[in-house]
Formats: sequence, C-alpha cells, structure tokens
Amino acid sequence: MGFAPEKYFRPARTQASVADIPVEALGLRETAQAFVDYCLGEERREAKRPLYSTSVNGHVISMCARNSLIKTLFRSADSISADGQPLVTVSRFLSRHPLPERVATTDLFPEVARLAQEKQVTFYLLGGTETVNQKAEAMTLKAFPRLRIVGRRHGYFSLEDEASVCAEIAALRPDILWVALGAPFEQQFCLRNLDALCGVGIAKTSGGLFDFLSLEKPRAPMWMQTLGLEWLHRLSCEPGRLSWRYLTTNPHALYVILTSMR
Repeated sequence: MGFAPEKYFRPARTQASVADIPVEALGLRETAQAFVDYCLGEERREAKRPLYSTSVNGHVISMCARNSLIKTLFRSADSISADGQPLVTVSRFLSRHPLPERVATTDLFPEVARLAQEKQVTFYLLGGTETVNQKAEAMTLKAFPRLRIVGRRHGYFSLEDEASVCAEIAALRPDILWVALGAPFEQQFCLRNLDALCGVGIAKTSGGLFDFLSLEKPRAPMWMQTLGLEWLHRLSCEPGRLSWRYLTTNPHALYVILTSMR
C-alpha cells in the first residue's frame, strides 16, 4: 500500500504484537513529534496517498479477535498506537518490546496541536454531530490560537456523499485529517478513500475524540486513566449504552491480550 511505513517513525521502529496486530512501542510525545516531522518531511511530499494511522484498545482487540475482516482493517494501517492501559501493562511482562505508555488519541491530539501551531502544520476535523464538531474546533482554537484548522465537517453523510466530502478535503490539503466516525467505520472510510485523499498528509482515526474536545463528555480522573479504569468512568456516565458492550468485550479482550501479547 504505497510507500514503506518504515519511513514514518525515526529511528527504526520497534513494535509489540497483540492478536497479530503490530503496535508502536513509542510514547506520546515521540508519536506526536513523528506526526509533525512526517508532515514536514520529504516522504510526505513524495507520497501518493495519506499515511493511515489508527489505534487499538481492549474493545478493538476483542473485535479483531472475533472478526477477521475487522482485523484486516487495522492490520492495513501504516501505524497503530496503544489506546489502552491494559495493553501497556501486560506488554511490560509479556512483550519483547514493551509499550512505554498509553497513546490515547484524546491525549495525542493536544500534543500534536501544540507542535503543529509552531510549525504551521494544518488540521481538518471530520466527524461527530455538527454541534460537537463546531464546539471541538472552537475549543481547540481557544487552547491553540495559532493552530491552522483549514476545514471541518460533521460525520453524518452517506456513501453517496463520500466522494464529494473527500474531494473537498483533498482540495484543502490538510497535513493531518482527524477522522472521528467510530470504529470500525472510520477505518473503513480511510481504506476506501486513501487514493481520493491525495494531498492529505496523515489520516488519523480518532473515535470519540471530538466529544471530549467539545466537553460534551468528561474525561476520567487521571488516577483512573493510569490504572486502566477509564472504561469504568465511561460506564458510569453512559450505563445504558455501554453496560452490555463492556460486559461482553472486557473479559474477552483481557483473555486475548494475555494469550497473544508478544
């Protein structure tokens, strides 16, 4: 799929493996710096399509272990970050390449934005409702007033509209396209449209990022994040939507992580 992803992160990358999915053994700041460096580098200028970056957590690991098609969506990515503390913790005991820390997209975004506003690296925000998307842009610019957000769009569009959405984004040539459509739809969107998004530097899947940026949903306290209990905080906030999901996926995800981490 295009150029070798080995050119993305410098120096040569090390990766842990879980459920046969390679996960970058990079910290938060290293990953943010790699994003910006790539956008400003020669590789980006030579690339014929965006670099596709995604992340995995326990829910994703469970989905991938149950569904080979979903696993393919993630394995097709050029880079995969660990968006889950259990992955980090288990890797320290079972992997030849322990993960240094969790690289949650909600934490990665401000790190990249901080660097991006200094280097004139541009963003496009795709996803969420119109209200959430608009608030996410406003809150981001409040925190990083010199950041260039060249465009934004809500995530409620049909497959028939996808070509025109991608054409609009490609014409603006953002360095980083943050795609917040939810898994596995955002991964499907990226793989379907990498060629149509020529001119974009990185397409980064983002899950519920805009809900947190817009302050529509609160983050868990830091101690819960550190202990890998952010899911418990989210469950307390949305028990109706998340109870069955966590009841069925968390035990399975932990089993898969423990038995497949390399």
